[in-house]
Amino acid sequence: MTRQKRTSRILEKAKFRVASFQAIDPNLKFDEQYNLQNLTQTIEEFSNVLDAYNAALALVDSSKTKVDTMEKTLRRLSDKMLKGVGFKYGTDSNEYELAGGVTESERTRKGRITRLKNQAESAANSNSQTE
Repeated sequence: MTRQKRTSRILEKAKFRVASFQAIDPNLKFDEQYNLQNLTQTIEEFSNVLDAYNAALALVDSSKTKVDTMEKTLRRLSDKMLKGVGFKYGTDSNEYELAGGVTESERTRKGRITRLKNQAESAANSNSQTE
């Protein structure tokens, strides 16, 4: 998802006011800091900074897309390599476990009766410890 480009209502309002100020007096000036030329210059500076900010967002978005694509490629390659080790050495081998896979013997689940028995024992142990 791309990041939303930033706009500024304050910038739009300032541009509108400049047009209005120019209609009143093209050389409107209250003092050295508060004059039409300074306002116009500040609007231009802010507009340039905002454009640079939005360009940076676009660059970040393209970088994120590239990172996501490369991550998917790396995941596929790594998974295929693990499957290759499982195919060559077997999924219950030490090599498969060294490569990061879970061996079949460790993956097997206990039967339902064994699980219920273990849960009952752990509950009994916790009750005897709290008494």
